[in-house]
Amino acid sequence: MGYGFGAFLLAVGLILALAVQDSINGVDLVMVGWILAAVGAGTIALSAISMASSNRSRSVTTHPDGSQTVQDSRTA
Repeated sequence: MGYGFGAFLLAVGLILALAVQDSINGVDLVMVGWILAAVGAGTIALSAISMASSNRSRSVTTHPDGSQTVQDSRTA
C-alpha cells in the first residue's frame, strides 16, 4: 500500500461522505465515506513516515581504544 491506494481511499471516502445522496437500507453511506477518508489519510501518513525512515542509515566505527563513533546519514 502506498500513496496511490491512500489517495484512492481518500477520494472515494470524500465522494461518499459529501456528494452521494442515495441511501441503502441498513448502511449509512456518509459514515462509510468518512471512515474510508480517515483510512485513506492514515495510509498516506503511514506511507510518508515509512518512506522517510527507510532513507536513514547509521554507521558505527569502533576505534582501537574502544570508543565508538556513530554517524547518522540520510540518503536522497
